[in-house]
Amino acid sequence: MSATEPVVLIQQGAEGKLFLGRYQGQECLVKERFSKKYRHPDLDQQLTRQRIKAEQKAFERCKAAGVDTPKFLGVDFGERKIYMEYLSGAQTGKRFVDDSILEGKDGFDKIESLAREIGRVVGQLHGHNIIHGDLTTSNMLLDPVENVEDGKLPYRLVMIDFGLSYHSMNVEDMGVDLYVLERALLSAHSQVPEFFGWILESYKKHNKFKPAETVAKYEEVRARGRKRTMIG
Repeated sequence: MSATEPVVLIQQGAEGKLFLGRYQGQECLVKERFSKKYRHPDLDQQLTRQRIKAEQKAFERCKAAGVDTPKFLGVDFGERKIYMEYLSGAQTGKRFVDDSILEGKDGFDKIESLAREIGRVVGQLHGHNIIHGDLTTSNMLLDPVENVEDGKLPYRLVMIDFGLSYHSMNVEDMGVDLYVLERALLSAHSQVPEFFGWILESYKKHNKFKPAETVAKYEEVRARGRKRTMIG
């Protein structure tokens, strides 16, 4: 596999950088994981390789589960890079919600539709035992759809950033995933207190793997989180 060097830095986070580059002549996104200088070089290389493989596996599992992600193009373990499809017309769920809030009632209707779509997609993930690990509206892309059919959404929800994802049949892991999402929504979208409730309603309908047990476990995790907050 031949790939050119990334050319434009788009975003930098705690674990890596995101570039706009090219892969085998195709415009793409390049995710480069940082080297951790405090680790022994051999251990750092081993852990980075494991995490890149886990992220690659998550793409494969999502495809099997019918969950949209950017197309996975390839990896370069030596350069610590993952190459994936660049969705030039997409916007983050966070941007969509922030813009919709400014529209008043019509905007809140759009947010409710998005929330129910998020519930459907997270239900599919958990129904196939996929834990995302970092569910936020910043890790969801809304990719515009042409020739929208009546009653359909004008976008497809595309999940991104599987750096913390893993496979698990443990309902507590799923409950924690939901709790992380709720906390993220409360932080990023406090103007829409109904957001998570809409998601949870849809989630219950679309998670085919022990939805009642998962929601009960989420409520336990939530109660523990509140208790820790009160105690300090």
